[in-house]
Amino acid sequence: MKSIKRVLTMVAIAVTMTACTNPESSTPTTSSTKESKALNIEKYQLKNGLDVVLHQDKSDPVVAVAIVYHVGSNRELPGKTGFAHFFEHMLFQNSTNVGAGKFIQNIGNMGGTLNGGTWQDGTIYYEVVPNDGLEQILWMESDRMGYFINTVTKEGLENEKQVVKNEKRQSVDNRPYGHTNSVVMEAMYPEGHPYSWSVIGSLEDLQNATLQDVRDFYQKWYGVNNATLVLAGDFEGVQTKEWIEKYFGELQPQPEVEALPPMPAKLAQSVSLYHEDNFAQLPELTVTFPAVEQYQADAYALELLAEVLNDGKDSVLYQTIVEQDKLAPSVSAYAYIGEIAGTFGISARAFNGTKLDDVKASLDKALTRFAKEGFSDEQLARIITRQEKAFYNNLTSVFNKASSLATYNEFAGDPNLITTEIERYKSVTRDDIMNVFNKYINGKNYVATSFVPKGQKELALSDATKADVVEEQVVQGAEQNLGMESTEALPPVAETKSAFDRSVKPKFGKSPTITLPDVWTSKLDNGVQVLGIEHTELPLVSFSIRILGGHALDTKDKVGTANLVTSMMMEGTATKTPQQLEKALGELGADIRFTTSDEYLTLTGNTLAANFTEVMALAQEMLLQPRWDESEWTRIKNETIAQIQQAQGNPGAISNIVYNKLMYGGENMLSSPISGTVESVNNITLDDVKAFYNNNIVANLTSVHVAGDVAQQQVTASLAPLAKTLKAGDVQLPATTAATLNEKAQVYFVDVPGAKQSFIKIGARAMVANSDDYYPLVAVNHNLGGSFSGQLFQILRLQKGYTYGAYSGVNRKNLGGVFTASSSVRSNVTLESLQTFREIMTNYNQGFDEEALTNTKSVLSRSNARAFETTDSLMGVLQNISSYDLPKDYVAKQQATLANMTIEQAQQTVAKYMNPDKMIYLIVGDAATQLERVNELGLGKAIILDTAGNPVK
Repeated sequence: MKSIKRVLTMVAIAVTMTACTNPESSTPTTSSTKESKALNIEKYQLKNGLDVVLHQDKSDPVVAVAIVYHVGSNRELPGKTGFAHFFEHMLFQNSTNVGAGKFIQNIGNMGGTLNGGTWQDGTIYYEVVPNDGLEQILWMESDRMGYFINTVTKEGLENEKQVVKNEKRQSVDNRPYGHTNSVVMEAMYPEGHPYSWSVIGSLEDLQNATLQDVRDFYQKWYGVNNATLVLAGDFEGVQTKEWIEKYFGELQPQPEVEALPPMPAKLAQSVSLYHEDNFAQLPELTVTFPAVEQYQADAYALELLAEVLNDGKDSVLYQTIVEQDKLAPSVSAYAYIGEIAGTFGISARAFNGTKLDDVKASLDKALTRFAKEGFSDEQLARIITRQEKAFYNNLTSVFNKASSLATYNEFAGDPNLITTEIERYKSVTRDDIMNVFNKYINGKNYVATSFVPKGQKELALSDATKADVVEEQVVQGAEQNLGMESTEALPPVAETKSAFDRSVKPKFGKSPTITLPDVWTSKLDNGVQVLGIEHTELPLVSFSIRILGGHALDTKDKVGTANLVTSMMMEGTATKTPQQLEKALGELGADIRFTTSDEYLTLTGNTLAANFTEVMALAQEMLLQPRWDESEWTRIKNETIAQIQQAQGNPGAISNIVYNKLMYGGENMLSSPISGTVESVNNITLDDVKAFYNNNIVANLTSVHVAGDVAQQQVTASLAPLAKTLKAGDVQLPATTAATLNEKAQVYFVDVPGAKQSFIKIGARAMVANSDDYYPLVAVNHNLGGSFSGQLFQILRLQKGYTYGAYSGVNRKNLGGVFTASSSVRSNVTLESLQTFREIMTNYNQGFDEEALTNTKSVLSRSNARAFETTDSLMGVLQNISSYDLPKDYVAKQQATLANMTIEQAQQTVAKYMNPDKMIYLIVGDAATQLERVNELGLGKAIILDTAGNPVK
């Protein structure tokens, strides 16, 4: 989504719910109507000032509803930072007619999804649901727009503070380099500038928020006349307009909001700051320049300048910092263009022990070279081709279209930019890009940040001064019942007198007709399986070539070999250097990735349909004729080691590595990380990589999957090289071992000193991928933790405020999956969270009843309405068939299994796979404050492990 990319990161993608208020009523009339033939867009405005944009797309029986409010963190005041994001969370809690917690629950029960997000300039809420739930969505969205504020309580306020603080800890405080953005913004903009603080704000400001703050914010910014409502998908126009009029038309507008003028930053001199990061394992340099605001000609040129500087091996940054000076495995450039100002950044995470003075000198050398040599028209043409493909990819889902239309309308005043903005990019010339480089980057003042591992200040830029980063102290019991004794209360706000009874929940409409994808299959002469789904909605094709085996075929002394195979296969072909391959793909506007997972190697591609044959030919060339470039091998190996080293400081990554070791253990390769360890990767040679390729890339383990605007005949014809060259071979896949539950529960603890969050994983081994038990377990898990409407999320987040999210599920593996319930919770409620997990799962184990089963059947059957919308989702269906040896109509068989499931079968599945008394409990957190408390859980003393999962003696 280009608009969101420029309006940049929705810091909150929060899954929370509630409503807001507006008095009185007014009747809407169409004041203006616009039609865009390219995308069938209609825009009109209600009398109360609400902009409405409609886009009909009847290709799938789903509809997306998006509302953008023109308020972000740029409307906050010093001392009240983070409030726009906090209010977004509050709006999910309650509203007068829908009721507390019902928003999330209702969406979950109709088989839909929802979310919200806040960025510097705006806030968005959205839902994607089967089309028979549209009236309910409009009822709920209008209720929280007009009937929210009187439902806000002190208890709800304090609870949501903890949720948002959890989010800040998870996304900022407990993450390597998480404070970079706030350090840059505070240094870039003068005190009091609307962009001088981060979207998530400060914990102190958040804790000081009051009920009056909530009311003031709502009444000032959440007026119907400060918003855009968008519907995209399968709906009936006349009926929908009547519903919009009914539910939104009587809401009263608030006073007009004054637009903010452009306020681009101006630096009198360059600023250099450093921070010793508790979680960083490698030094990182970021250099950020002031830039222009959105929708200006210079903004488009700056975005394309970032693409030029990111243009792979043709990039002067890559050639200088990575290839010549060998200081970092990669380097990136990016433009963040906001409503009132913009920035342009360049960032490089260097190799272990590298001085950032050296990185900065190399960066300066690269920019000096770029100023002299510039770049070619050929590069620009490739980048524009990629932009065009991105344009079509943005139109593949109704959610993308709804959110883009809402953002374009609210910030540019023109929803039609969704189809016309591409012309603005195409009009940018090479001279335009060099002009903005000289205007904003070359020789200009900047903010430089050096984030270095704790205790390695000597790696920071030599001129850097210490950044003011507030490190939260974890104090046990500090937040228990915080503010609950307060008697703060406010008199009710007068609400709109409605012309109808808003407490009556609308009924579902006519059930949507769900058409399951029609899968075709064939085999090449050498045994390669080919599967396809023809999907002609857009001129796009997604495809993959998958070889079974993957990481599972690594050997114990050379773990990570398979991962290095796929990394090397991205680095040129026998007839094309890495640079030439990049150019060839770029000219076609194609994206190709080659990745390793536990049980397969997968080449994935996405292309315009017109270029499919040429792109597929390149994909096969990459697969069948790897280059094995020695210089690239050294770089890839060093880059992999750097990635492994960085993961050693990330609590989330540590929890995944240790959990897999506990679950699979012994000789099973799935117990080791896919990337390997520093020791194992150092032990791997290029000859080892070649041997893995020669021994394991065979036709009888290979399948091709194609979904999109291409016919079977064309697909088959395009695979001639694969059919001719790839030979069958005798590869012994690892044997599947039967999974058994533990005899009793066991607790494990990994110490990450200073961790502000504890990562919790609770689980046990489950069934193999094609087991008849797989989908029943998916089904019975739904009400526990399969979505935001599950009990784990509802209780741990919404009721208790311990976490930002809590879920459970089973992964699908040929060697046996794992059932896992997990969350990241604030450190000082680690024990309480574990106790809550056990209580929920024990009760669930004992109490799965007919009502739960009926709800599960309804939700999962309805969710198929949005399961086959994009070419990527269709390709996922094909990959499941080939990877797990499923019948091509497995989706229909799953639906039949669900429909025929009895309560006895459901209860047996719960008892078999979800017994909390026979699970492993893993906690990754701060042992100094939490280990002793965890031992009070009642499951015995925790076994202490190191970050690799080995016992600590």
